[in-house]
Parts: sequence; structure tokens; C-alpha cells
Amino acid sequence: MSTETTASVSTHILDTSLGRPAEGVAVSLSARSGPDAHWAPLGGSATDADGRCKDLPALPEGTTHVRLDFETETYFVKKKQAEAQQDAPALRDSGVFFPEVAITFAVVPGEHYHVPLLLNPFGYSVYRGS
Repeated sequence: MSTETTASVSTHILDTSLGRPAEGVAVSLSARSGPDAHWAPLGGSATDADGRCKDLPALPEGTTHVRLDFETETYFVKKKQAEAQQDAPALRDSGVFFPEVAITFAVVPGEHYHVPLLLNPFGYSVYRGS
């Protein structure tokens, strides 16, 4: 697969409530070849200790749209359990507000797209990084 005819994608997650990378978040990658095409699941990964997914699958030729799905519920549940064990103050809500985060963006061949997720229990932000 030529990088001139395909785009590439990478991501990482920073838990802004802790000021640290979010480790162990499952991330899945899907692609489509136009706005009316069906999403094709390509595979996934999980964030490492640095919050990065270093082994996301390559995008197929003809990809125009990409979707990253972040499974945040498991991360937040584990984080709550760790906080409870440390006798930390409880979150104001007993549930998980964002059980998943889905980011969809357009791509063009030959470009690399680094899409960081800045995450906290009650909000998130994304941007095109470098």
C-alpha cells in the first residue's frame, strides 16, 4: 500500500483530569470511501502506558472518511475503582457520562492524521495534531 495513495492515522489520549496519559483504552478504526458508503471496520488497538495506539491498521486505498471509536467506559470504571481504593473524593455522578467517544474526520491520500483525544469525566476535545 503506497503512502501516496492512502492516508495514515495515529492517536493518543490524555486524561486532563489527571494530567496523565489514559492507559488501556480500546480504540477501533473504521473507514469508508465516501459520505454515502458503509463503514468498514479495520481493526483496533488499545492505548499503551503513554496513552498511544502504535499499531492501528493501515487505511485502504480510496478512504475518504475515518472514524475512531474510543471505549472510555471501562477506563472510567477502573479509574473510579482506583480512586475509591485511595479514599479519593467521589465523582459527582455515579455513572459514566461518556461511555464512548466517536470521532469522524475526512482524509486525503498522502497525508498523516494524528488525532489526540483530551479526555475528562465530563468533557472531551479533539484536534488534528502533528
